[in-house]
Order: sequence, then structure tokens, then C-alpha cells
Amino acid sequence: MAQAAAVAKKPPPAKRPRRRAGAGRTGATPRRLPYLLIAPAALLMLGFIAYPVISVFYYSLQHYNPTKPWRNGFAGLDNFTRAFTEDPLFWDTLAFSAKWVFVEVGLQLLFGLALALIVNQTFAGRALGRALVFSPWAVSGVLTSVIWVLLYNSQTGITRYLADLGIGAYGTSWLSDPGTVFPAAIVADLWRGVPFFAILILADLQSVPKDLYEAAEVDGASRLRQFLHITLPHLKDAIILSTLLRMVWEFNNVDLLYTLTGGGPAGETTTLPLYVATTSVEAHDFGYASALTTVAFVVLLFCSVLYLRLSKFGGDDK
Repeated sequence: MAQAAAVAKKPPPAKRPRRRAGAGRTGATPRRLPYLLIAPAALLMLGFIAYPVISVFYYSLQHYNPTKPWRNGFAGLDNFTRAFTEDPLFWDTLAFSAKWVFVEVGLQLLFGLALALIVNQTFAGRALGRALVFSPWAVSGVLTSVIWVLLYNSQTGITRYLADLGIGAYGTSWLSDPGTVFPAAIVADLWRGVPFFAILILADLQSVPKDLYEAAEVDGASRLRQFLHITLPHLKDAIILSTLLRMVWEFNNVDLLYTLTGGGPAGETTTLPLYVATTSVEAHDFGYASALTTVAFVVLLFCSVLYLRLSKFGGDDK
């Protein structure tokens, strides 16, 4: 009787909530949501980046000149054969591009590192000093070119004031002299490129642990040894990354040289991208210009991969 009463008093089982339609798919939406959110940006990138790149590769295999439509059509590798075997300007511009990148990036790194070390110190007016050092990087490339064109003007620029001091002759133009045009262009681009290195290196300098320098001073290490064994190893990745980025940008530098020299005098300052610009815009030979652009892309890709491999970027050897 007691067992029967216990069974009788047992509460009825709770009713399970009814499963709504589509409840099993609730976990799918959160997983897809990030992809849905980035889809508009991804589509825009495909439209503004991927399509032009693919178009360049396509037109590099074509004869395409709007002024000579009767010659347009499939060219195969004719444009590349013309560049490597029939066009001496291609090799001249490629050699000057390498010279320009090597000298410009090397000097920018040297001066940028020195400036970063200076403005990292504590001194009166440091904030103003940093602002003055970094201000050229905020100026656009076209405006930088205009500033230096005015400074190099033979009638109102630097050479006139130097002539007033008895240095040089009146009417001297550094941009039209083959002996001075390269150093003049280098100085103009240094003014804007050095702050780029200074900004990145200074940002990494801020993260160097101070106790490392304190321990080195206790051990009697000189400033030079601290720089070589503490500062430089810590700055390795920042230097490698900034140098690689600047190498690519300097290789593709067109606005400064085009505004300053136009590639002259006598083609002395014509880089490969500047040659591509004149070939496409002035000669309207878009097929050959696309082939030159493809070659430049392959050269940059090969040099970038080789540089990262040799420098062991991202290694844990600080």
C-alpha cells in the first residue's frame, strides 16, 4: 500500500518545450556572420585591385594601341621578347631603378635611424622636435615635388643664393646637369622619406625594456655596445619591414622624378615605372607598357621574397 501511494504521489514528467522550426540552424548564422560582414569590402577589393591586376596580365599578351587599332590583337610573348632583346631602354631604366632604390633606401634608413635615436632622448622641446621631424611625411608627393622644383629653380632657388655668396654661377640648374641631377633628386626624396623610417623605428624604440640598458650600464657596457647588442637586435624586424616597404615604394616612385626631371636629362633619371608611364600615356602603347609592368611585378616579388628569406624576418633571435 505504501509503495502504491508513493507511485500515486509521483509528479508527472515535465513537458519538453516544443522545438521551433529552424532552431537546429541557429549555430550556422553566427559562423557565417563574419563572412557576410566582410563581403562588401572583399567585393570592392576584388573590383578595384584584382580586376586591374588581371587586366594588366591580359593586355601584356596583346598588341593594344588605341591610335593604331588595325594592329591590335593577340601578341603572345612578343611584348616580352621586345623588352628583353630589342629595347635597350628597358635595361637602362631597370639598372637605374636598382641604383635609385639602393641609394635612396640606404640613406633613408641611416638618417631615419639617427633621427629616431635623437628624438627618443629626453630634452626640452622634444614634442616640437618630433613634430618638425615627422612633418615632411604628412606632405603629399606632388606637393613635395613642387616645393623642390621651386628650391632648385635657377632664377629664384638655392643656386641663386649660393651664387650671391660666390659659390657657383648664376643661372645654374642642378636638374638639367647630368652630373648633379641624381644627387639633387636624392636629396629631394630624402626630405620626405627619412621621417617614414624615423616614425617606425621610434615606435619600436619605445618598447625596448629600460632594465636592459640599466643592467648593461651596471656591467660597464659602453653606449656603442648597448646600441649594437640591445637596440639593433630589438629593432631588427622593424628595420626589415620598413626597408622592404620603402624599397617597393621607391621602385614605384613616379611623381617626384616626373615632376622634378621628367626622366631627364637625356633619360638619366628614368626609372622603369616612369618608362611605363611615358610608354602608356604618351606613346599609347598599352600592350607593351603592360608587359613592362608585369616584368616589374615579377622583379619586385622575387626581390621581396629573397630579402625576407635572407633577413629571416620574424625570427626569435632578439
